[in-house]
Amino acid sequence: MTNNDLPPSSFEEKRAHERTRLIIDVFYDGADATGVAGTNDMSVGGLYMNTQAELPEGSLLTIRIPFAEGDVVVNAEVAYINPGRGVGLSFHGLPAHGREIIERVLARE
Repeated sequence: MTNNDLPPSSFEEKRAHERTRLIIDVFYDGADATGVAGTNDMSVGGLYMNTQAELPEGSLLTIRIPFAEGDVVVNAEVAYINPGRGVGLSFHGLPAHGREIIERVLARE
């Protein structure tokens, strides 16, 4: 069974960090795709981005998240796919300053 066979509540139960609704454009590159996508929600552990791009589960991407406080650049893995709608990403190696920025932004939401 793959992650896209599981109901969304199963994904939420596996999350280590609570997601906060945040709509912002992010830039992604990897898995033979480059683009801009809007987010639905975010945490210090990952985000959901709306995209019709075909990004296979397990693909590695570089994500740039532009905040007023500065850009956060982080590597991410496609944790699950919702074909034609978007993907859930899990951050890998989020730098400490990036984590601090995300925490401050999410605390204001």
